[in-house]
Amino acid sequence: MSRRAAWLLFAVVVAAQVIGLAAFAGVREVKLRSGVAVILQTVPVDPRSLLQGDYAILDYEIAALPDYLQNPPLPAGSVVYVRLAESDGGVWQAVDYLDGRPRPDHGGTYIRGKVDARGRLDFGIGTYFVPEGTGRIIENAADVKVAASLDGDGRAVIRGVIVDGAEFPPGRPD
Repeated sequence: MSRRAAWLLFAVVVAAQVIGLAAFAGVREVKLRSGVAVILQTVPVDPRSLLQGDYAILDYEIAALPDYLQNPPLPAGSVVYVRLAESDGGVWQAVDYLDGRPRPDHGGTYIRGKVDARGRLDFGIGTYFVPEGTGRIIENAADVKVAASLDGDGRAVIRGVIVDGAEFPPGRPD
């Protein structure tokens, strides 16, 4: 392979990586800006990793499958859509669980989850990285909620975290 061909191949590989990263970020940004905003009640699990820094593993109240989808249990990897409705307190609650894609005429707001190995739903928003040294704030909090944005297919992106009624992290510039 000539030197010129090697440089051309190198440039194509680098350009493809840059375009891929930009497309990934662009898709996430579109979801944040154009999606349906919801607030979900969470249960923080473990806020630290020695290799990755401080983060919170979040489990959601709506992640528990109802009895009618547990007997017989759905296999891990099954997709479930949860229809949500906003409660008086502003937190969105599960109204119904569908083991198939909702029909367009059903209306409503849905979040898409996959059944994990524990038989709970994983919505793809179970990890939230926090500034170093602030993981204990979430761990010791009495109430943690996630503000999320849902696209038309029910895929979620975290917009922010609300800890004990205040935006997290403390002192975050707007």
